[in-house]
Amino acid sequence: MHVPVVIIGSGPAGLLLSHLLHVQGIASVILERKDRDYVEGRVRAGVLEMGTVDLMKRVGVDARMTKEGIIHGGIYISVNGKRTHVNIEELTGGATVMVYGQTEVTKDLIAARLAHGGEIVWEAEDVSLHDIDSDRPRVRYLKDGNEVEISCDYIAACDGFHGVGRKSLPGVREFEKVYPFGWLGVLAHAKPVADELIYAKHDRGFALCSMRSETVVRHYVQVPSTDKIEDWSDDRFWDELRTRLGEEDAELVNEGDVFEKSIAPLRSFVAEPMQHGRLFLAGDAAHIVPPTGAKGLNLAASDVHYLSEALIAKYKNNQNDLLSSYSDTALARVWKAERFSWWMTSMLHTFGDQNEFDGRIRDAELQYILSSKAGLTNLSENYVGLPY
Repeated sequence: MHVPVVIIGSGPAGLLLSHLLHVQGIASVILERKDRDYVEGRVRAGVLEMGTVDLMKRVGVDARMTKEGIIHGGIYISVNGKRTHVNIEELTGGATVMVYGQTEVTKDLIAARLAHGGEIVWEAEDVSLHDIDSDRPRVRYLKDGNEVEISCDYIAACDGFHGVGRKSLPGVREFEKVYPFGWLGVLAHAKPVADELIYAKHDRGFALCSMRSETVVRHYVQVPSTDKIEDWSDDRFWDELRTRLGEEDAELVNEGDVFEKSIAPLRSFVAEPMQHGRLFLAGDAAHIVPPTGAKGLNLAASDVHYLSEALIAKYKNNQNDLLSSYSDTALARVWKAERFSWWMTSMLHTFGDQNEFDGRIRDAELQYILSSKAGLTNLSENYVGLPY
């Protein structure tokens, strides 16, 4: 069996890449280790840059997103209970973001791929990559106990941090920063605290009040990396969230039925380069950002934009330059997003050194940003997403 492009991973990156290629008449096969229910049930981020929204529109998978997504033109930043509104739309000359869950993006893309005859191999086990330096690389996997081999022109590894893609790439240099805390997040049936997201810095730690819709909220509180889910009852979570929002906003918190609770560690990670031979990395396979800047899914989308344009140029016009420069092009944007995510994380979280030099510097940084139009513009331009 031969196919032009084999894509490893059926997250938004792999699905979007497959559909962008399909629109241009380029066939692909997606191999996914998990089953469909698991993939569609994964809880992930929910803030989309307009570049990501535009990609969804480009492939015609935007009907439900347009109907259900919520446009936000700003955010709130709260410091020990004092809330400031950041009018991102005004500061950027009209740019906005959209609140629409990554889970929903994934469902929409899976439905679109299958409706257009796309092939997704669920529960493809023991995937291995071979001959990536040749002009005919091969991918092997087990399906229902049988070994299958596919030859292809190119392999796109969109298979996440723990996937086989990066492990198969020779000469990779890895850059990593692990933070000493995580985010305890809950999904609950409740009315949002405010009309836009609230990023709260408090002496007890960071908190974020977000939403998935007008009836489902996604809230987070910073917790030590050693904490466990069982340490946090629902009542304890709601009490802590109120404390970190301050007295006035605490009254706006609507407790609801919590139907998902998890703790996510925070790390910054980049692998260089993002390509070797006929193998290309995209999304979490190549980089991880702390969620403070809402960049994870959006960085995956920009990778896919660059990679799809490169593959289309190769198949349509036999041009190799975009493929050759893919890693450099993608990494230039990746590092800017990494910087912004690190900056937001450092500025808004507590590190146990509030009364030491570094803690005072972080406080001063946030105070400056909130008092400066130039500082707020810097934050806003990065939050809505730098141009591709």
